Formats: sequence, structure tokens, C-alpha cells
Amino acid sequence: MPHQVTIQPSGHQFTVNDDETILDAALREGFSLPYGCRNGACGACKGKVLSGELDYGKHSPNALKDEEKAQGRALFCRAQPLTDMVIEAKEIGAAKDIVIKTLPCRVEKLEKRADDVMVLKLKLPANERLQFLAGQYIDFQLKDGHARSFSLANPPHDDSLLELHIRHVPGGLFTSQVFSTMKERDILRLKGPLGSFFIREDSDKPMIFIAGGTGFAPIKGMLEHAFAEHTHRELVLYWGVQSLKDLYMPELPQQWLAEKPNFSFVPVLSKPLPEDNWQGRTGYVHDAVLADFADLSGYQVYACGAPIMVDSAREAFVRTRGLAEDEFFADSFVYAAESEATV
Repeated sequence: MPHQVTIQPSGHQFTVNDDETILDAALREGFSLPYGCRNGACGACKGKVLSGELDYGKHSPNALKDEEKAQGRALFCRAQPLTDMVIEAKEIGAAKDIVIKTLPCRVEKLEKRADDVMVLKLKLPANERLQFLAGQYIDFQLKDGHARSFSLANPPHDDSLLELHIRHVPGGLFTSQVFSTMKERDILRLKGPLGSFFIREDSDKPMIFIAGGTGFAPIKGMLEHAFAEHTHRELVLYWGVQSLKDLYMPELPQQWLAEKPNFSFVPVLSKPLPEDNWQGRTGYVHDAVLADFADLSGYQVYACGAPIMVDSAREAFVRTRGLAEDEFFADSFVYAAESEATV
């Protein structure tokens, strides 16, 4: 039977049907709760249960630990109510009025920027535009009924083509197609925009961006949006990769450095090659942030990359550097073997 869910502190109420998760019902009713992967793997939709009972649903144990369940936490993308409920969640006003569309698109350009990174540019029909917030993602709708998710790397003001940065996942059906058989003028079908990874513009706090590998894609769009808005907020980018060749767009941050006085850039290599002759920072990218900032209580952090990087950064920043938990925004690249789901 349907159950009523009340969101605090807003007091908004909506009904969850038998076959729905809390998140799906909230989005259907026009209430925009935070979310990312929507398959219980990234933890972006995590919130607090104030009253009522629920089925937690299938999820990654790393995204929701047993001790968090004991504290009343749940993943709203997987949880289904068993009774009427009251939950605590921070609603997002910026995304709720954007229409999610399903559209055909044409492959306009394929540009290989590294051995395992392809920049894919898509053109929509002449009479269509995709309204989105910088940092959001799209789903490719495949013929087998599955979806593949990729972040938009272009800012909203530069939307004549949609830009994606796609890393080749070994054995991945879709990414292997991108690197082998896909060609210009191929037709694909997309759905979007999706996700709650975007700049919170109601704040004047300085922002730290952490990109792991192709996690640079949405952060590129967010930074270019911030530059276009002439923000005066401090913008610091940490980009972590294995070796120098994995910085697949090295010229872009350097250009921003030369042009934007409020921007700084710290590349971090975890496994530099001898031929890199690397004199810069090494190790894990979130450790570089920890080394540079003793106090993050006055900052916002936007992180995108592998779940272990995102989770490690969140835990360390909140626990040891005073970052407010609700000022850490993340998009985890979640790889599911059966579906090759990526962001």
C-alpha cells in the first residue's frame, strides 16, 4: 500500500507507491533530493530517518555502513517505506524546475586525448537544447534496455555540442564500442540532465575541486561556468592521475591559471613514470588537500572520481579538518560489472 513521507525541515509531503523508492517518488512529485548513481553505490542520496520503518534495499556496504543504519541513516535511492515516514534531507531548489528529456543525438566528433580517454561531442536536433546545471550527467539509452551514465564536461552557456570524457573500461561493452566501432554521425539516444552534483551558488565560501582521472569532466564544466559567472570565490583544483600522460587536458588548467587570479591548480601523480621527470606532488590526491589545508570549516568541497577516493576524502575532511558534512558534494564513478555503469 502507498505510504506518506514527510521531508524535514521543509515539511513537504509526498506519497510513495508500492513499487517506488523514496527518491523516485520524491522526484516524481517535484521534490529534488540529492542523488548520484541511483543504484545504492555512491552514497550521494544518504539522509536521516526521523520516524517510520523501511526496507533498505540492495546497496553497496561501503555506501551505507551498518553503524550508519544504527544512527538512522538510509540511502533514499534504494529505500522503500514500510510505514508512513519522516525523513531529514536537504532539498535542492536549483534542479527541480529543469525538465528531464529523452532525445536523439548525433556523434559530432571523437577525439582521443589519451590511450584510454576519448572526448565525445554530441549534437542535438536543430530545434532542441538540453537545459542543465554544470556538473550534471546524462544517461545513454541502449537498445538492450540498459543505460550508461556520463558527466557533461561543457558548461550550460556553451551547449551547441554536449561534451563527454569517456574512459575505456576493459571488457566494457559500451566504452569498447566508443574506442573501436563508434564513428562520427552515429545516432545515439540520451536522457538527462540527471544528478545533484553542481555548484551551490547560494554560498560565498571558497571551493576546492578534487578530480580523479576523468572526474575532471564535470569539474571542467563547473569551473567554466564559475568563470563565466565572474565569481569572486576562491577556486582550487586538485587533479589526481597515475602518470603525466593521464593529465589528458593539461593545457586547460594552465590557461585558467594565466587568466583567472582566483584560480589555482595542483596536479598530483600517484605513479609517475621515470620518463615523466616529475617534480610535482605525488601520492593520493586527497592527501595533497590534507597537506595544504589544516582547516576546511570555511570551505565547500566538490569531488568526482572513484568511490574509494571520494569516500576517503569525505571521511578525512569531515573527521580531521572540520569540513561540514553538508558542504561535501560528490559524484562517484561507480563501475558495475554487469551493467558497466559509469558516471
